[in-house]
Amino acid sequence: MDGSSSDGGESTLVCVRCGKPARLQCPKCIELKLPRANAAFCSQDCFKVAWSSHKSVHTEAKLPALRADSAEEQISAALGRGWLYCLKRGQNRTSRLPYYDWTGPLKPYPISPMRLVPDNILKPDWAIDGIPKEEPTSDLQNRVEIKTPQQIEKMRETCKIAREVQDAAARAIRPGITTDEIDEVVHEATISAGGYPSPLNYHFFPKSCCTSVNEVICHGIPDARRLEEGDIVNVDVTVYYNGVHGDLNETYFVGKVDEASQQLVQSTNECLEKAIAIGNKAVGIMKAGQIFTIEPMINAGVWRDRMWPDGWTAVTADGKRSAQFEHTLLVTETGVEVLTARLPSSPNVFPW
Repeated sequence: MDGSSSDGGESTLVCVRCGKPARLQCPKCIELKLPRANAAFCSQDCFKVAWSSHKSVHTEAKLPALRADSAEEQISAALGRGWLYCLKRGQNRTSRLPYYDWTGPLKPYPISPMRLVPDNILKPDWAIDGIPKEEPTSDLQNRVEIKTPQQIEKMRETCKIAREVQDAAARAIRPGITTDEIDEVVHEATISAGGYPSPLNYHFFPKSCCTSVNEVICHGIPDARRLEEGDIVNVDVTVYYNGVHGDLNETYFVGKVDEASQQLVQSTNECLEKAIAIGNKAVGIMKAGQIFTIEPMINAGVWRDRMWPDGWTAVTADGKRSAQFEHTLLVTETGVEVLTARLPSSPNVFPW
């Protein structure tokens, strides 16, 4: 590493891994003339720990700019870059790239750079380096915590923000908009409320929400593809605010949708409603104060899925459409409270 300590402003830099003042810089980043703010580290130790994820910025910097004029050129360009979505996960996805066996008509399009979150916003522990630290070893992996009244109030507040962000995305759905533009709406609405978009950099996920179009079951990455008349698209929003996460998703119609897709989406929503209606009737299993989500994903065809080489996008094995809905729920003494329920201000986007 370059340990230069000149007075050219280096003292104002912060370590990209831990946020401490930084005076060291990655030599490869200097060679590639990358922004100093993206190459700064406080110590050799931080640099070594971050290397496995940091080195991917060197790969990105070497890629030529995408200048596709037509849809065909854009798809072709995406096939050259789209597989680099999640190189930070350490998987090689470039060698057999053109020969992937697509299950449906959807293809990856280019994605924009990761969006920034203001310094003053409280962030989860993966925000800087993409690696969750508390989650893997938490005892909450093995038990469902009974929340305190204070925790419940935090969850109510955060879930209300998440609902308002979800509604902002719903209002943006229309033919011609890109899923990346939807991601921008979600990102801006989240940070405007003082929250952090939980998916952003979680295990290196590059966007602020998931957008799952047509045959995508879940975890679709927002990109430059424009939504088309007749598509269906799920937007999955999670907001981190005041130390807790609020999570929900809904599947929307893009313009006029065929009857089969309408039935699929409505049936999936009914699955969620019927699951919520069971509430706390299984006495002795759920306890008041526990919070969890229900998230049915229903496929029009076979239940099996396939994973795109980006390591995130799960699609139906037969290429047929899939829909999903999700709410965050609080178990009460008398049943259940839907913390992410629709508000009086929520847009009327569902015919039912």
